[in-house]
Amino acid sequence: MSKDEKISNGPIGLDVGTSRIVVARREEKKYQFEAQLNAFITLPWSKLTENLLRQEGVFHEVEGDEIVVAGNDAQKFAEVFHVETRRPMYRGVLNPREPHSLAVVRRIIARLLGRAGAEDKGVFFSVPAAVDNEEGGLAHHEASISQILVSLGYTPTPIEEGLAVVFSELATTNYSGFGISCGSGLCNVCLAELSLPVISFSVPKAGDYIDTHAAAVTGERATRMRIQKEQAFHLNGSDGDRVQNALTVYHDDVIRTLTNTLRTKIASAQQLPKLNKPVPVVLSGGTAMPKGFVERFIAALRMQDFPVRVSEVRISGDPLNATARGALMAALASERTFTTAATA
Repeated sequence: MSKDEKISNGPIGLDVGTSRIVVARREEKKYQFEAQLNAFITLPWSKLTENLLRQEGVFHEVEGDEIVVAGNDAQKFAEVFHVETRRPMYRGVLNPREPHSLAVVRRIIARLLGRAGAEDKGVFFSVPAAVDNEEGGLAHHEASISQILVSLGYTPTPIEEGLAVVFSELATTNYSGFGISCGSGLCNVCLAELSLPVISFSVPKAGDYIDTHAAAVTGERATRMRIQKEQAFHLNGSDGDRVQNALTVYHDDVIRTLTNTLRTKIASAQQLPKLNKPVPVVLSGGTAMPKGFVERFIAALRMQDFPVRVSEVRISGDPLNATARGALMAALASERTFTTAATA
């Protein structure tokens, strides 16, 4: 172990997202977050390039005749060379078409977490809910992330992304209501009652769908779409700008698909519990952040009768970190339960 290697001693929440990997810790009664872009690019290897990257502190690894630049540094280099970043994950799981996928995710997680400083340190990590009629590599993805965490000395526990949002955002309603994470690869949904998941599913239209389709109709790169979307975009209808218009069209498509699937799933549920009170809907994730998203979501929800009474629809106060925070809250609750049981 090098003297600079990070050591973690407390419970951890880990959001293994298609676009970003986020770690959450609780230090001095405050939540602390650290994130890396879940992306990479490859450069031809040369000794000079390797030395220069090392001198500049660039996050990289040499693999054969290539240098793999990962995390936040990947986007910087993609902008310099006018290329697309590559994704180790697709639709919420490890990308089967990327030979570097597992190695890149392992490096990013190791960089963010470091090694466990003691035995039995728990990490709750996010996994996506299933998409209808698709296994989609979920079992392989979950097992692979677990193996990475075990190799770093942690005790891993998976938690579905929508349920993590419920833990993060719905304490005031005793963890009852809808947690929805609108990420890059998927929109994850969970309806929970008293912290227990009742319905959970994923919709395979989210931020990446918006970026790639908007890029295709404008002739821009998907990476540029994502950056523009994050920096200046808002859902304001048609204003004559072709990029803004394309992004608006595909955001509306995602919202329509999400609300229609939500309505259908609830209406077809076989054993839906009796909900005595209206329940809240909380949105999180980068795709839900543009101004106007919540208003358009509410409008789409109201277009037809909804099977469950809704008290409010709001966005998380910290949309990019909500999943990691919810995973950490689950880890903290698990540790308290374990400690109480051990001392009883």
